[in-house]
Amino acid sequence: MTHMLPLELPIAPMLAKSVDAIPSGDFAHEPKWDGFRCIVARDDDDIILDSRGKKPLTRYFPELLPAMATLPERCILDGEIIVRTGEAGAQRLSWELLSQRIHPAESRITRLAEETPAEFVCFDVLALFDDDLTSQPWQCRRLVLEEIFRADLHPSLHLSAVTTDEKLATEWFTRFEGAGLDGIVSKALGGTYEQGKRSMRKVKHKRTAEAVVIGYRVAKNGDGVGSLLLGMYDDGALVRVGGIVGFPLAMRREMVTELAPLVLDEVDPSLLSPRTRFSADRNEDYVPLEPALVVEVAFDQLEGRRFRHAVTFLRWRPDRDPASCLVDQVDVAQAYDLAEVFATRN
Repeated sequence: MTHMLPLELPIAPMLAKSVDAIPSGDFAHEPKWDGFRCIVARDDDDIILDSRGKKPLTRYFPELLPAMATLPERCILDGEIIVRTGEAGAQRLSWELLSQRIHPAESRITRLAEETPAEFVCFDVLALFDDDLTSQPWQCRRLVLEEIFRADLHPSLHLSAVTTDEKLATEWFTRFEGAGLDGIVSKALGGTYEQGKRSMRKVKHKRTAEAVVIGYRVAKNGDGVGSLLLGMYDDGALVRVGGIVGFPLAMRREMVTELAPLVLDEVDPSLLSPRTRFSADRNEDYVPLEPALVVEVAFDQLEGRRFRHAVTFLRWRPDRDPASCLVDQVDVAQAYDLAEVFATRN
């Protein structure tokens, strides 16, 4: 890429810090899209897609390049790459399909680009032609962004919905979860774009559930339990649903001793984690445990039979029968069509 753009690449996206409630006052509120955060930079025929960690995403989403070519000839945008699933009128985000798009084989990338095409949801503009807009207040940047999207852009490019109505944002928080969205992001109306800083605020969905501990992985440094692997029962069969990480050092060491009486000789092959593009090189070895311990966890969303993200340990539940930990008893959001999220405006 030539150096005609007014900002140096790669760019560290502005981030959000977690808060307990949607903030009041001079804020704009947007849906929190659960996809791959992406900075799009177009300089004439050169188009770059970079991840939040400044890693290139361009080769994994070739179908997005013709779409990005309908943007202004020189611009830098901030947004999220998503993949949707489901029948028309009942679609939602799919993290599983999106994660499968990261693959080393060119033939696989080409096939998945056709089978599960990605889309881009835009929620900020950092530069347009020769103008660096990061020092402009959010309100001004949003007006520029809306002007960009008044043009005849590719149908896989979407402008994120936004509202300054706290009551409506609260409704979105509940309603949009059924389409696979993650919560609400709030931005100060007068706020500038601060690269790499947690200048925005986010409120995410949190639910609780009980799951069975089916094994653990040893910490990378060999000192204690690194993560617990979790299961639930579905039609009488124990299935793997996710895991817990981030235990304090003292607890990691204690758990090795506490879990020792439950260690089994062999891993149940049916409980091995499905291989993904992210886990292709990951060591799947773990210490299998008799499914006797129940733990209560906090989670955001259950997608199919798996927690979408790592869950948070809350407490042990010795009062619960492991057989009572059922997938179909987990509280999930009421379905909501993703297309309605794109169409929402205030």
